[in-house]
Amino acid sequence: MELDDHAEDLASDLGVDKEEVKDDLQNLVEYSVPVDEAKQSLRRKYGDGQSGGGDTPSAKDIADITPDDSNVTVTGVVLTAGERSIRYQGDDHVIVEGRLADESGVIDYTAWEDFGLEPGETITAGNAGVREWDGEPELNLGESTSLSVDSESLDVPYEVGGEAQLADLRTGDRAVSIEVDVLECERKTIDGRDGETDILSGVFGDESGRLPFTNWDPAPEIEDGGTVRIENAYVQEFRGVPEVNVSEFSTVTALDRRIEVGSDTSTMDVADAVGTGGIYDVEVVGNLLAVRDGSGLIQRCPECYRVVQKGQCRTHGDVDGIDDLRVKAILDDGTGTVTVVLDDELTERVYGGTLEDALEQAREAMDQEVVADRIREHIVGREYRVRGHLSVDEYGANLDAETFEESDDDPAARATAFLEEVDA
Repeated sequence: MELDDHAEDLASDLGVDKEEVKDDLQNLVEYSVPVDEAKQSLRRKYGDGQSGGGDTPSAKDIADITPDDSNVTVTGVVLTAGERSIRYQGDDHVIVEGRLADESGVIDYTAWEDFGLEPGETITAGNAGVREWDGEPELNLGESTSLSVDSESLDVPYEVGGEAQLADLRTGDRAVSIEVDVLECERKTIDGRDGETDILSGVFGDESGRLPFTNWDPAPEIEDGGTVRIENAYVQEFRGVPEVNVSEFSTVTALDRRIEVGSDTSTMDVADAVGTGGIYDVEVVGNLLAVRDGSGLIQRCPECYRVVQKGQCRTHGDVDGIDDLRVKAILDDGTGTVTVVLDDELTERVYGGTLEDALEQAREAMDQEVVADRIREHIVGREYRVRGHLSVDEYGANLDAETFEESDDDPAARATAFLEEVDA
């Protein structure tokens, strides 16, 4: 249902002006308040004593809950519970997020009220709202929800607590606990929702792999490096890949030991890698079909470092561009294609010269395209093994390469293995 339809229904039920209700509803939704919770809030504001109305919702197993349900009653074990702050009606509001499980399955929840949820408790939530999040149902526990702690524990086939390794984390995970090495860390000043604020950003590593992180309330244990345990972290998508977020509600503890950070990475077919929707560290092998326009000699904006066209930056307008080298190439492994992006260092390697060499060649030819043409001669038609960070969006799949090596695989052996797999 569209926001306009929700507003019309509310205005009709409450006997108030539709545009006024719509403005209030829009304001709440913009601050990430679920529509059902926002509607209940407006019913209270305009004097309607209903808080969801109707009969008591029927009890459901978690596996049977769908985004089409509006309200349900559910009994389950709290697997995780972590606090996080959001901006709501101009004020900071603390919510609790986590996962709830019964014998049939697991579901994410958001609690908009302080129910005192603790991992390991068995609870019954009556009149819990249901919304769709990333295609899956999610429970919303609000003022209209009646919540009780059951005296008898429910036995579920899931582990209580958010212990995880980096390779297991996915966008949307919340209240997770990890033990990691701080591989890279830098302090930045950004324009936050309350003005300029300092954050830490970098890369975590553990036995399973690596992931980028942002620490919104700089913790000295992270900035000092070494090994840390982090409790109540959450995962959001940043530039197409999962990113660990450490907030002011997270607990960070320095550990007196080292972690052997995994050097291996997942080698995947292009189609499988793209199907993940984005992965931080992945390796693919394929044939390089073409070098795209915008490769070779380029210019970047000195302010934001975006590529500029004819001296124009999309954000900063007319600029004096900075010379740089880049390659954007199409890699195909038979299951799909991906655009491989090489930075200046990798581009110098495949070009066979420095940025100064490329500028000199372009001046002599009076055409900067000769640099891209030389790169094409060197790499098109060959097979490469590429490792890097894959992002997927509406414009396609891009693999920012960390390593770019000509493959030493035996094509005949791989073709034989592929045919055997097809026959099987």
